[in-house]
Amino acid sequence: MVGILVVEDDESLNALIERKLRKRGFRVDAVRSGEEARELIEKGAYDVILIDIKLTDMSGLDILREFAPRTSAKFIVITGYGDVSTAVEAMKAGASDFIQKPFSFDILEVSIDKALKEKRLEDENRALKSFLFDKEHEITFETRSPAFKNVLQMIEGAARSDINVLLRGETGTGKEILARYIHRLSERREKPFIVVDCGAIPEHLFESELFGHERGAYTGATSRKLGLVELADGGTLFLDEIGEIPLPVQAKLLRFVETRRFRRVGGLREHRVDVRIISATNRDLKEMVRRGEFRSDLLYRINTMEVEIPPLRERKEDIPLLVEAFLKRYRKKIKKETLKKLMAYDWPGNIRELRNAIERASLLSKGEYIDENLCLPAEDRREACIENVFSSMPSLKELELLYTAYLYKKLGSVDKVAKVLGCSRRTVFRKLKELREGNGNLEGSPFSKLGIDIN
Repeated sequence: MVGILVVEDDESLNALIERKLRKRGFRVDAVRSGEEARELIEKGAYDVILIDIKLTDMSGLDILREFAPRTSAKFIVITGYGDVSTAVEAMKAGASDFIQKPFSFDILEVSIDKALKEKRLEDENRALKSFLFDKEHEITFETRSPAFKNVLQMIEGAARSDINVLLRGETGTGKEILARYIHRLSERREKPFIVVDCGAIPEHLFESELFGHERGAYTGATSRKLGLVELADGGTLFLDEIGEIPLPVQAKLLRFVETRRFRRVGGLREHRVDVRIISATNRDLKEMVRRGEFRSDLLYRINTMEVEIPPLRERKEDIPLLVEAFLKRYRKKIKKETLKKLMAYDWPGNIRELRNAIERASLLSKGEYIDENLCLPAEDRREACIENVFSSMPSLKELELLYTAYLYKKLGSVDKVAKVLGCSRRTVFRKLKELREGNGNLEGSPFSKLGIDIN
């Protein structure tokens, strides 16, 4: 609940403001002296402080000068003796607004709403730039890298408009985090941020997942289902790994990107939504266009602004900052010589790989430092992985099936596996069938050691 402190020496006006604000649902404390105000500001957390300049025991400007730099609360100065010089003085001291008596409560409400909006924006920006998002959000916005500073400037500029943005970068560089950052900085921040994982939706379900379906549209459609675009109405639609969308679906997506209009599967009525579209990919879409795998007109629509996110190997000066941020969660430390080794590595998995390494070592370390438990990426690690695969002396047949299982798990498509192996789809299906029939009886085999399960 929003907390407001009223500091006004006029008893009747003090009571009136308190009553009106409580009716609006605010948590309100009201005092009449500067000393009482100082005690409450020291103890409590307020979002807005309404303060009269002329108090019985001191000037409200003194309290403003003392606490404005120390608290995130927004100060609104109220006075019956206002002039231009007093207003300028109050604003210089940190006031959000200046209201002269007599005033209407409507004017006060507008001033409070403006102050709360400013505070919310400041709080969000402060959190975004100093805090790592929960879950897999593994990026800090502190940077020493000129390249990444340029990325942040582009993104902050894009957030002020509704243009379509395409984020390009390798896996693990934080594309989704930057998409969320754009959303949180934009006017749509109070609305939904909906993620469409384009690489995880089967082609035959893509249209239904994206646009929804009507009851009876197909077997099993027992009720109407809203698509992801409708859920994002008013907010941001994030098309993650857009390069994975099959060509037949791209045509339907193109029309939506152009018009923001769509029909649910099985429906006749056209619907319109107001969404901002951000896309991301780790693939070269221009090269895909040349190969006929991605529509050129769709590419032109989604990349009004294209932002290239540098890999970690191109911004190694940020590794100490990232390591410090990851260690802060676990209250651990790292030695300088170990940090130098981390900076010497190229981190093909980017920030995600670095975060995983630090978190694993932090959880294993019982002492203050993580160095002994930090498994640095090295050649011997790859050799250990090979040893793990071959320790059970697999046959050539098992190795063939193992590689097929690995490709299927990584690529998720029979067509893509067939292309890599240089064989037919029918051959891939046959190998997958063998895996399904035999995988459960391969305890101690390479399949179980690598955790491969294609069932």
